[in-house]
Amino acid sequence: MRKCTYSAEREKIVAEAICPVATELRLLDAADLVSLLRFECYGNLADLVSSAAELYFLPGTINFGAGGDYRLDWDTEPEVTLDMEIRPQGVTVYARLMLQKDVAGVEVTHVAFTDPAADPDDNTAFLRRSLQEARYVKGEAASHHAH
Repeated sequence: MRKCTYSAEREKIVAEAICPVATELRLLDAADLVSLLRFECYGNLADLVSSAAELYFLPGTINFGAGGDYRLDWDTEPEVTLDMEIRPQGVTVYARLMLQKDVAGVEVTHVAFTDPAADPDDNTAFLRRSLQEARYVKGEAASHHAH
């Protein structure tokens, strides 16, 4: 994706949104993730991502994408990269989630709006709102939805 002024802001929005999912995924054994990638067990990876994501987001919002990559050398900590498709209402974000021992990073490769606005700032605001609406509501607000 061509980096524009709003790309960095969108990347930050997506990174903040999926941070808890990345934290869940980092609880998994790095060797297991590397093995699943190495042997192209994409169904298993999709299940792991869905399980982590559904603790925080409505089902189907955060999905494992088309693959991933890993770096595993004797003298370094393992690093796993997973392709992700993030689909809140009205927008699809294609991203790469980099997982390391103590950190995670997100690189957004493409953002596709179903019905894009002419103003990129409006689209960025829509992305933020859509991701917030796709999250499970925590606390007091949740009790109002239960009735």
